[in-house]
Amino acid sequence: MTSLPRSPQAVVVEIVRSGFVEGHHYGSVVALSPDGRVEWSVGDVASPVLPRSCNKPLQAVAMLEAGLDLPPDLLALACASHSGEQMHLDGVRRLLERIGLTEDDLQCPVDWPMIDSVRDEALRAGAKPSHLFMNCSGKHAAMLATCVAKGWDTSTYLDPAYPLQQQILETFSRLTGEPVLTVAVDGCGAPLLSTSLTGLAQAFRTLAVATEGPERAVAEAIRSHPELVSGSTRDELALLRAIPGAIGKAGAEACYAVALADGRAFALKIDDGAARARPVVMAAALERSGLLDLPGVDGDAVRRTGKHVLLGGGVPVGEIRAAF
Repeated sequence: MTSLPRSPQAVVVEIVRSGFVEGHHYGSVVALSPDGRVEWSVGDVASPVLPRSCNKPLQAVAMLEAGLDLPPDLLALACASHSGEQMHLDGVRRLLERIGLTEDDLQCPVDWPMIDSVRDEALRAGAKPSHLFMNCSGKHAAMLATCVAKGWDTSTYLDPAYPLQQQILETFSRLTGEPVLTVAVDGCGAPLLSTSLTGLAQAFRTLAVATEGPERAVAEAIRSHPELVSGSTRDELALLRAIPGAIGKAGAEACYAVALADGRAFALKIDDGAARARPVVMAAALERSGLLDLPGVDGDAVRRTGKHVLLGGGVPVGEIRAAF
């Protein structure tokens, strides 16, 4: 198996314990100015990456273009990597009921909720792993709804050659402004499309500044229901609530994209996939671009999303901090 070569990654995070830098995380981050130009970048932001669930809002745009029709809350779930909370489960069930299908029609794997506290609650309630708990179940339900709207077969909707996936590929390439060089398989079984971090940031910028059409609909769904896109305790939710008009989506392997209504946009990838480094880097990127001083932005709340304290003997002795 081969992959496209990438430029060396940069140190973006330091792991500091008792004043001693004991390790690093490497990665890349890009920031776009309001007019869409690259304002600054760290690491390799031009080579293809697999943005994982950061792709979901772009996939949702494609589904709307293909004929999907959902209210904002269910459209937010189509973009979600949800926590498996009751609001998420109820929403996915409602989406499936609208099209006359059931959980059994979902082709994402059975799973537990992705958040420990929610999983523990499910275990105490005697639940079992299910398709609904899987964090991508909203996206899969929306894919099924798109197939029903078009009269397409619902049993092969994950096939990369299927009309739905071809529509997603076409829309994805248009939004990122780049050809799709790799079609992989995501953790949920759906086709996973590659783009550069710059392409990902450009796509999120397009959604954030849209004034009409599917792009606007997806952006407004995320803005109006950010808790459905992630969960009630997630750092992504706290960040979106702290920045009026922002949209954002995190993905596996420590990918993250955020865009503002004024056209500024950011995308990052931590090379080793360390989830702990993802919010640290995004908060630092936003601060570097001066966003935390903008009117209406809760800068302290954004900074809190980027705080990661290290403990020693049960007390704070260090931190994971941005290094750019």
